[in-house]
Amino acid sequence: MMKQMQKGFTLIELMIVVAIIGILAAVAIPAYQDYIIKAKLSKVVTSVDSVKLAYASYFQENGGFVTGGFGSSWTSLGFVAAGPTLTNEISSITDTVSTASVGKFVVTLTNIKAASPAIDTSTVTFTTTPVQGDTVMKWVATCSLTDNLLKKAFGC
Repeated sequence: MMKQMQKGFTLIELMIVVAIIGILAAVAIPAYQDYIIKAKLSKVVTSVDSVKLAYASYFQENGGFVTGGFGSSWTSLGFVAAGPTLTNEISSITDTVSTASVGKFVVTLTNIKAASPAIDTSTVTFTTTPVQGDTVMKWVATCSLTDNLLKKAFGC
């Protein structure tokens, strides 16, 4: 008589596969969540770049910024009266503290990280003090919250 061959997997083999999948998931899920946050912050950086460009253009054309800020006069920068288009990750962009020689606006974040509500209400302040005739306008970012992901995204 011939021996019948085993078909299928043993219980121990299935348990090993489940354990391996569990270990991979334990490592992958936190990394995935960080990538989601990085992607959202990258979206904010891209949105803010258009505002920086508008400030630079205005400064170059007019030799200074609007004293008192653009807050109620976004049209001066080429935006609609309501201001720049906000993404889901930005609750507001305000400029109420610019002077003729210093450009400054504040971005308030939202919908970034559900696990840490503090980052969702944090602000990033962008300040520049350009020199007439320079080819580069340097911006300094100041974050209201000390967070490694914010530091990497904005250089706070």
